[in-house]
Parts: sequence; C-alpha cells; structure tokens
Amino acid sequence: MFSLSLANRTAKLVQSRRRPGRFELSVDGIAQSVVSMTEPTALEYSYTQHIARAMDAAAEPDAPLFTVHLGAGALTLARYVQATRAGSPQLVVEFEPALYAAVIDALPLPPGSDIRVILGDARTVADAAFPNEKTSPVQSSPSPGLDDAASYRTAIDTDWVEACFTVVDLWDAAVIRHRVASQEFYRRVAARSAAAGVVAVNLLDGHPFEYSRRQAATLSTVFDHVAVVLDAEPEDAEGPLGNVVIFASDEPLDKVTASVLLDTPRPHLLRDGPLTSWIAEARIMTDADGTDSPDPDDPVWG
Repeated sequence: MFSLSLANRTAKLVQSRRRPGRFELSVDGIAQSVVSMTEPTALEYSYTQHIARAMDAAAEPDAPLFTVHLGAGALTLARYVQATRAGSPQLVVEFEPALYAAVIDALPLPPGSDIRVILGDARTVADAAFPNEKTSPVQSSPSPGLDDAASYRTAIDTDWVEACFTVVDLWDAAVIRHRVASQEFYRRVAARSAAAGVVAVNLLDGHPFEYSRRQAATLSTVFDHVAVVLDAEPEDAEGPLGNVVIFASDEPLDKVTASVLLDTPRPHLLRDGPLTSWIAEARIMTDADGTDSPDPDDPVWG
C-alpha cells in the first residue's frame, strides 16, 4: 500500500496476502496496528481486544462515547468505536502528519465518522493551557498533505476536554519515552478527562515488570482507581515480553475490568490488594525520575 520515509525511520502499510481487507502498519519493521476494512470489530491483538471490551462497558450500548486517542497508528480503535457507536465524537493526537495523511488516504475512514486530529506532540498538547488558564492555547496548524475534507478535520488543544475514554498508545517505534509516561503527563491527561472518564495505557514489559509496576504506581498517585491487565503470567521469570494494559479512573472500574475477562484465554487482572502487593516498592515516574519502556531488542528478552 505504501512505504513512507519519516524522520529516521520507515513506515510501511501492507495488505495481508491470505486475508483480503486486512492491513498491517509497521515502523522500522515493528508492527504498530492491524486494521480490517471489512470487519473493523475484528481485532488482532489481545491488548486492543481488552481496551475495546472496556470501551463497550464504558457506556450504554450504542450511546456516544467521546474518545481520545493519543497516538493514531492506523486508527484501529477509532474505527472500532465508529463501528460500535456510530457517530461518536473522537479526537486523535498524532505526531506524524505525513503518516496520518498516508493512512487516511490508503484506508479512508467510514462515512459518518466524527474524528478530528490534533497534529503535534502529545506531551506538548497535554501541557497546553485550558481557556481559564493564564497562557494562551496553541493552535495546531494543518500540515502539508492535509486538506479540509472531513477525514482531515483538524482540532486545537482546547478541544481535548471532558474525555470519556482516553487511549494512551504513544510509541516511538518500539519504545515509550518517559516524557509521556510521567506523573506530570498523567496529571494533564486526568485534567482533560471527564469526572468518570477512563484512561487505558498500553505498555510493553516482561518479568519482573519493573517498568509496568512503576507505571501503575504513578497512575495510582493521579487516579483513585487503577487496574492492571497482564496477558503473561506475573510470576513467570522465563515469560516473554508482552503487552500490559493499565486502566485508571476516579470512579470504580468494576464494569470495565469485568469486561476484559470475557474472552479466553483470560488475562491476569490485578487490582486492590493484589495490585498493591504487585507494585510493592516501585517508585513513581516523574519528569526528573523516569525511564523509557523496555527495548524489545535488548538481549535480556532474547
């Protein structure tokens, strides 16, 4: 479909030879998104399935759900929301305008989609002032390749307020940078969320889950309720690197966390006492004391 040169990397979108209508977006050979244009609710990866089921539980069936996606990829979950809750307002924050434009050109959004995009760095956008704060909001400027068509509607940072569900999926190829995983960053995400809003953070980690435990500790200082979903066995020292999803909200997560257990094989769910024990003495991450996520190319994961 396309091969696109970005700053120091290459993004590719390819169609499955055996499954027509299914496409994979990768950056430097690392899979980022899988989209089915014929069945947008058919999700490839377990972490997207966990988040999608949590979205299903976050509001009454067919009710609109204002969803914010930090990191666009191929808009897999945005397409899921449109398919299950048609016309829901959605907002995307995407750092690579050329990649966003190429994805939309190759895989157009379905008719009736209400998806707007802020083109910029998620941390910068999150840190921008609200209307009642002293500094002026920074407007996101349209970038080359984006026009005024509905698929490319741009937004500004003040449109990111009262989010009912926020997906934090901010990968720099295979790594999450600590500036979008710190307490300061999550406080801004929380400030832009509705009172009962849910935040889902997608991570990559493995035993002993030091990074994920620090992330859970950090989110626990910002939100009243936190739950961790692991596909890997928490105590398996030989287990592989895998996705970890952390859900956070100021409201109880009962409905959301119950939803992630509806499929098999069932993931491991940590909350309340077991989560506190799992976090143990893990330090919170701040801008001054944070680390990037584990690099899957590190030999330790071999």
